[in-house]
Amino acid sequence: MVKPLPFIKNHQYNFINKQVDLLERACNSVTDPKVVESVRYSVHFNILEAFPDADELQKQLLEKVAMLRTEGEFRHYLRSLEPYLAEFPVVTGKQLAKLFPKNKKLKLPDFAAIDYRYVTYLGWVDIATHKLFIVYRLNGRLVGVEGRYIPTNKSVCFLCNRHAEVALFTTVTKSKPANASPDYYKAIGNYLCVDSEVCNKNMTDVTALEKFVREAVGTHES
Repeated sequence: MVKPLPFIKNHQYNFINKQVDLLERACNSVTDPKVVESVRYSVHFNILEAFPDADELQKQLLEKVAMLRTEGEFRHYLRSLEPYLAEFPVVTGKQLAKLFPKNKKLKLPDFAAIDYRYVTYLGWVDIATHKLFIVYRLNGRLVGVEGRYIPTNKSVCFLCNRHAEVALFTTVTKSKPANASPDYYKAIGNYLCVDSEVCNKNMTDVTALEKFVREAVGTHES
């Protein structure tokens, strides 16, 4: 049997989950068939729009959402997509050491606890040094961003847009204006989920993440 080719990234799978939940709630709570069909059309359209490069077989798989009506069908649909999840690249301690060369005693994440199918970015904290680390695949290569974090009260995470336990994450950007002086310094910061696993489960878009990473590492590549 030919192994399915993965094409669904974690944030896209989360988006599908939310769309499926929207349709399921409509099927269970809305009595007007026209309203339900309107939601069904919208969900179908939104999911396909999230995969502009999908081939015909991939579209056929995604389009099955339009036929769902019962709880069992909704659950089966989501499970049927799991073999198509595109895993985040498996990383090693040596790779992370190269991404953060200035940290001679780099605290590593718990690799055994990571399910790379559900990772958009790899994130972890070093409580001893009050540092937070992010690893993301940008333009086909892994890049690392590190910075200070200050725990705060609950707020909205800039990556997943959920109200959660967050920290103010700040890092010094490597981006510099063309006429910048040698001692140019600029810090950028945002409120970020302290628990990256929770954040990864809620992310449905990578626009904010990629913008932040590009500015942090000093690349403006598209």
